[in-house]
Amino acid sequence: MIPKRRGSDTLTIMLETGDIHRFAGAGNFASYCRCVDSKRTSNGKKKGEGNAKAGNKYLSWAFSKPSHFAVRFEPLAQRFYERKKAKTNGIIAIRAVARKLARATWMMLTHQTPYDAKRMFPD
Repeated sequence: MIPKRRGSDTLTIMLETGDIHRFAGAGNFASYCRCVDSKRTSNGKKKGEGNAKAGNKYLSWAFSKPSHFAVRFEPLAQRFYERKKAKTNGIIAIRAVARKLARATWMMLTHQTPYDAKRMFPD
């Protein structure tokens, strides 16, 4: 059970997101939140590094804070984090949790459904 908490990160997410319906899908929202890899490819070839700052830097910060919180207090998130960390490093693993939270936020706001950790971190 994740303890209830409200803070500046929740307010930042709410204010910086605006109308959630302007995003076509959860992946688009996660990309806007800088929670996905920035890759520029064309025809399977790498085309530079100029895409790293695309998106909203405040949402990136706002999703990284609850990611650390979820890893500490949500067993399913902790298990997901440990699996990712075993394959890469802690920073990439925490960004993967942030991506999951961004996608879950889009789903919750779009479909008006409550948070469900089992849907976010399936077995």
